[in-house]
Amino acid sequence: MLFAFICNDKPGHLAVRTATRPDHLAYLKDLNSKGALKFAGPFVDADGKPNGTLSVVEAQDLKAAEAIAASDPYAKAGLFAQVEIRPWNWVVNNPAAG
Repeated sequence: MLFAFICNDKPGHLAVRTATRPDHLAYLKDLNSKGALKFAGPFVDADGKPNGTLSVVEAQDLKAAEAIAASDPYAKAGLFAQVEIRPWNWVVNNPAAG
């Protein structure tokens, strides 16, 4: 099952995001190598600066998705003010749909 992670950064935490980014990208690379990561990228503000994250992962169930989200270095660093995890159905442009 697919899950969307909708994450909003805490205000004034761009330095935390920047410092943690290499570890975050390594984490995503590992998820990708396991076939769990479908896509990911930052939300940006009006100035183009990142202020959140949208990721979609495949997980067995909500509990497994929550564990993936909690293990993200950004989450461990306390970057996020809010994380919403929602089951998601990829209908349009899903490369797995053939």
